[in-house]
Amino acid sequence: MFEFIGDSYRQILFSSWQHFSLVAQCLILATIIAVGIAALVYRNKSLSGLANGISAIGLTVPSFAAIGLLIAPFGFGVTPSVIVVTFFAALPIVRNAIVGLDGISPAIVESARGIGMSRMRTLATVELPMAWPVILSGIRVSAQMVMGVAAIAAYALGPGLGGFIFSGLSRIGGAKSLDSLLVGVIGVVILAFILDLILLGIGRLTTPRGIRV
Repeated sequence: MFEFIGDSYRQILFSSWQHFSLVAQCLILATIIAVGIAALVYRNKSLSGLANGISAIGLTVPSFAAIGLLIAPFGFGVTPSVIVVTFFAALPIVRNAIVGLDGISPAIVESARGIGMSRMRTLATVELPMAWPVILSGIRVSAQMVMGVAAIAAYALGPGLGGFIFSGLSRIGGAKSLDSLLVGVIGVVILAFILDLILLGIGRLTTPRGIRV
């Protein structure tokens, strides 16, 4: 395997960067979408229940099937990969964002409104910062999950380390097939660990000391 890495290290590094970039960008997009949805529905029990139900059902959809279904309308390449990774990334974040926002004491919200804050300002400066630790927990769970989903995106010729995994599986028993498979799998695990450390650092920098959990 070390010989395989030595021969292909440039491609491995480039694919690793593509994989990490795909996950990171989709995670940012998913966070914006998920927090936006949570902010719209968390005050309404019926809507928040519906959002939680959809997110739970969405997690049961096989990622391989999802990427396969998107090939027909969007073709091969980056587009179906981004859609699938963003979709799966948003699901845990939606649930955590709703839980985090719903868990804030109504008295705190009323106090903010009582000193003249608008609903949007209260959400942006009081509720979201207080819910951020819970939201970040969802982001970390999501990041670990979609790091593997991004590897499946190679089925649609998406970027990342999944190409090594599928190449190894397609040539199983052949020369260097196991090496290719191991490089892809181990690379995904290492990237997941690195991303989790980054998110942990972001959490420490962005969470007020008084509300860290």
